[in-house]
Amino acid sequence: MKLPMSWLSDYMDAEGITPKEYADRLTMTGSKVEGVENLGSEIDKVVAGRVLTCEDHPDSDHLHVCTVDAGTGEELQIVCGAPNVKAGITVPVALHGSTLPGGVKIKKGKLRGVVSNGMICSHDELGISEGLLGYEPEYGILILPDDIKPGTDIKDVFGLNENIVEFEITSNRPDCFSIIGLARESALTFGREFSVPKPEFTEAQDNIADHLSVEVLDKDKCLRYCARMVKNVKIGPSPAWMRERLHACGVRSINNIVDITNYVLLEYGQPMHAFDLRDLEDNKIIVRRAADGEVIKTLDEQDRKLTNDDLVIADGKRAVAIAGVMGGFNSEVKDDTTTVIFESATFDAASVRLTAQRVGLRTEASSRYEKGLDYNNTVPAVERACQLVEQLCCGEVCSGMLDVVGNVKERITIPFRPDKINKFLGTDIDESEMLRYFKALGIEVDNMTLIPPTFRPDLEGEADIAEEVARFHGYDKIPTTLLSGEATCGGKTPEQKLADKIGELLCAQGMNEIYTMTFISPSNFDKIGLSADSPLRNTVKIKNPLGEDTSVMRTSTIPSMLDILSRNYNYRNASARLFEQGKIFLPKEGEKLPDEPVVVTLGMYGADEDFFTLKGVVEELLEQLHINNASFTAVKDNPTYHPGRAAKVTANGTELGIIGQIHPSVSKKYGIDVPCYAAELSFDALKAAIDYDIKYSPLPKFPAVTRDIAMLVDRETPVAEIEAVIRKSAGKLLEDIKLFDVYEGEQIPEGKKSVAYSAVFRAADRSLTGDEVQEVFDKVLKNLASELDAQLR
Repeated sequence: MKLPMSWLSDYMDAEGITPKEYADRLTMTGSKVEGVENLGSEIDKVVAGRVLTCEDHPDSDHLHVCTVDAGTGEELQIVCGAPNVKAGITVPVALHGSTLPGGVKIKKGKLRGVVSNGMICSHDELGISEGLLGYEPEYGILILPDDIKPGTDIKDVFGLNENIVEFEITSNRPDCFSIIGLARESALTFGREFSVPKPEFTEAQDNIADHLSVEVLDKDKCLRYCARMVKNVKIGPSPAWMRERLHACGVRSINNIVDITNYVLLEYGQPMHAFDLRDLEDNKIIVRRAADGEVIKTLDEQDRKLTNDDLVIADGKRAVAIAGVMGGFNSEVKDDTTTVIFESATFDAASVRLTAQRVGLRTEASSRYEKGLDYNNTVPAVERACQLVEQLCCGEVCSGMLDVVGNVKERITIPFRPDKINKFLGTDIDESEMLRYFKALGIEVDNMTLIPPTFRPDLEGEADIAEEVARFHGYDKIPTTLLSGEATCGGKTPEQKLADKIGELLCAQGMNEIYTMTFISPSNFDKIGLSADSPLRNTVKIKNPLGEDTSVMRTSTIPSMLDILSRNYNYRNASARLFEQGKIFLPKEGEKLPDEPVVVTLGMYGADEDFFTLKGVVEELLEQLHINNASFTAVKDNPTYHPGRAAKVTANGTELGIIGQIHPSVSKKYGIDVPCYAAELSFDALKAAIDYDIKYSPLPKFPAVTRDIAMLVDRETPVAEIEAVIRKSAGKLLEDIKLFDVYEGEQIPEGKKSVAYSAVFRAADRSLTGDEVQEVFDKVLKNLASELDAQLR
């Protein structure tokens, strides 16, 4: 939003305020200033001059030698090549040492041997648009009105001495998309009076109701619709002061009627549109939804196809404008227009935004409507337009106004509690000072209740009110204080701490953490060998997937891990050790949201990696997490894993997950030609299995007794079962047991294997005797024989 400083002066006393001071102060009250510029900053020493004589150049067939009165006290000789230069006209003259837009510098010199003390300029050379001139200049130099005195600075002639402040307006402050809104903020910032005069104009006896009717069919999308009529319209250029203000705000002047609507848009922040009454069929305006497939040609002469979700302004037969976006080509104001209907309306913000997006148009009007405009601003805006019509003498305002109010919301109320505001801000601002701010902002106060104005939709609660107080009291005046004891201390949850601990332990064992997408393709379930009726195929499906590869939420982390292992293998990395703590998504019957458990997934391949390497990593993890009594039981029915090299991990009867070698056929589908190993551990199960009651034992005072035992057992007997029987039979005297040999071969019967353990026995209060150890040892042998049919070798 561009704000000319001279326009600001219409609503507040801006005398003595420099552009820099203005920008600094407004920034401190929360209005973001993007920059300050002077329109004529690139023009220097260019003045109006009158051509006294004009003669042909003696050595050129197109150059002219002119004498010019530039108000310097002496006549200047200037050589000019423009075909329209002649004696008696007033022109812009760039003097010796002058500067033009683009950094062009003018110095005196000679042209074909004749001295030239400057340059007579065209409008292009001065950077002056046709809109600012109000007419299309003829080819050649720019001819100025004869009443301009020679020596007048050209910047004063075209209003180029204007200082412009550019603001970045946030979407929650639609009121500041206007000169009046910014003036209100400025007046309070500088502690000066602010006032908006009520528009006054003379009405003709002819009433609009005799010529036009307005009907609003969708009052949810059209909150208010106002219309006024102007007859005996005279289309022509706008006066210089209006063209200059529009130019300063970056708006091109078109004609007086269209310029009035643009002027009101900038001044009041209320978009307006002008219809030619003769183009409105049946003299009706109907605000309705468009029919599906309805086409309208907009002012830019493009056909726009609409849907039933779009709101249009229609006459008795067709759409004549897209509500809040752009008018129709079939009802625009033309050079011979005699009767104009001014439209000033408020439309639903979301509806305008979606329509503008759908038809591919974003206009000055739509950019304001989509932020939510004040329905109470429609009447003052259209009345201001009527006032300008009278001021520019370009028509007669008819009496009456058609005003249809839609389904508007009731104004909200906010309790006014000065003590709470001060406590919230950490200030000690007097209640009367707060009330002064509220009055200047247009906030009504009724028995300690605040009623925000309708042009401030951002004021919804006490925190918003406190922010207004802080802005105008001054953020720099709020004292710095330490956090009070009531503040909540930050910290990580137990789950976050456990996740960090798991990550640290795995990284310490040479694992590298990865993060993968939780969206996968359903085809991954075939690649990991899941059966057609596997419950893991019941997934959460994405409504708007980027593609088939990301169309469902994963129910297993193995596809994601194998994708990364495959990528590393195809990049010719000799080995990889990876882990991830990621979610899976398991749908729940009758529930909208799925369960989202976290799975700790490990994956590895390489010449030095095998099942026991992975098992060792998991055992170390469980030990460091104080998960005791972990055991590994063979698993043969999981299609993703090798049937002879996979195990279920349990602790104290709770299943923690599964580890093993990925089935060779699965690895092949992922392009991995070497053995690949993975583990899936439930984060929740790990957390539940942790023994937080950690006990420490003193160093032993008495010696240990070590016994070795070797036995024959069935080949299919897991060593975990053997160890479990030994621990149960030995009781408290058994301190440790380690497997040191498994042998199959010569001297071993068919279907048998030799298993050897080293057992350590110790008592905490005495030295064990041989008889005590032998008694325990005999019990162990007896139970091994009875439970596992083990034979001592």
